[in-house]
Amino acid sequence: MVFGSLRALLPIIVLVLAGASWLTAQVSSAQVSPAPELPVAQELVRAAVANEVTAANDSSVKHMFRSWKKTPHGSQTRIYVETKDAMAGMTIASDDKPLSEEQVQAERGRLAGLVSNPELLRRKQRQEKEEAEHTLRIVKALPDALLFDYDGSLIGSPTLGSEGTQLVRLRFRPNPAYRPPSHVEDVLVGMKGVVLVDATARRIAQIDGTLFKEVTFGWGILGHLDKGGHFLVEQREVGDGSWDISRMSLSFTGKILLFKSLAIKSEEVFSDFRRVPSDTTFAQGVEMLEAEETRLAENQKP
Repeated sequence: MVFGSLRALLPIIVLVLAGASWLTAQVSSAQVSPAPELPVAQELVRAAVANEVTAANDSSVKHMFRSWKKTPHGSQTRIYVETKDAMAGMTIASDDKPLSEEQVQAERGRLAGLVSNPELLRRKQRQEKEEAEHTLRIVKALPDALLFDYDGSLIGSPTLGSEGTQLVRLRFRPNPAYRPPSHVEDVLVGMKGVVLVDATARRIAQIDGTLFKEVTFGWGILGHLDKGGHFLVEQREVGDGSWDISRMSLSFTGKILLFKSLAIKSEEVFSDFRRVPSDTTFAQGVEMLEAEETRLAENQKP
C-alpha cells in the first residue's frame, strides 16, 4: 500500500506488509504430513493469491464487525460496517471503558458530518479505493517476489483458517531474481518468514514476517524501515463461507523523508462478524452502528 502523500507512505507500506486484506492466534499443535497431492509450494501460493484477489474484488460480501486495538497509548474498541460507499466506523470504548455521553455524541456528530457532506464521503471513498488497489498489487506480487518451501502442516482452529482443515506451512524468503516494478513492492525484497495456506479452500490463513535487513524507499530519500520489523496477520472463515482478517500485529521503526521518525506498534483483534446486505449505503451503515452502540450501552446498564 504505497499511496497518497509521501507523509503516509511508510505506515501504509507496513499495513501492506501485514497483508491489507490478511492474517497468529492459537493454532492446534497437532502435526500432520503434507498431502502428497498438493501442488508445488510456489503454485499453491499462486492459487491462494488468486483466490484472495477474487475475494477482494467481490463487492457482494459485506460485514459488520468489532475491532479491539492496543497501542502504547492504550486500547480502543470500535465497530465497523462495510458499505457500498465506504467503511463506516464508530468508537465505543477507550481502554476497555465505555465512552462518556459527550464522547458518544462526538462520534455520532463525526459520522453525521460524513453523511451530510458528499465531498468528504467521496474523499474517504477514493482513499479506501486507492489503498485497496495498492494492497492488491502487493498480494499479486507475492508468488513472484518470494520463494516458498514446505515446512510441515498444522490444523485450522476457530480463530485461524477453517476449523479442522489442513494448513500447509511454507517458509518464504525473497526471490533474488525479482525486480520490484515500483516502490509499492519494494518492501518485499527484505522479508522472510512463514505463511500458512488452507489446503482445501486455497486461502491464506497466516503470514508471519520479519524484515531481515533495512528496507529503503526511493533510494532512502523517501525513508526506510529498520531491520527487525515484524508483522503477524491472521485470517479465518467467519461462518458464512467468506474469510476475513481476525488478528493483526505490527512492530516497526524507521524514518520518513530522512528526518521524521516512524514507530508503529499495535495489536488488533477482529471479531463478531455479521453479514450485512451488499447494497448497504453509508447512511444505512451509520444507522446500524448507532443502533448497535445503543444496544451495547443498554446491556451494560445495571
